[in-house]
Amino acid sequence: MAKKDSENKGGTIKIQYYKSSIGYPEKQKAMVRGLGFSKLNQIREKPDNASMRGVVAKIPHILRIVE
Repeated sequence: MAKKDSENKGGTIKIQYYKSSIGYPEKQKAMVRGLGFSKLNQIREKPDNASMRGVVAKIPHILRIVE
């Protein structure tokens, strides 16, 4: 587990918007828009920190981490 923690310090992660948010609560749609996604299959680079990983963990049915 220590290895994973050392990989996450600094750096960036690539997050992909791979499934439509139609039919999901407005709060989840707002999270997707807040990350800067507007079209399906877009990939954004974001800082690799606990808050970004928390967003992906909240809506894993819409977003995923691409490595």
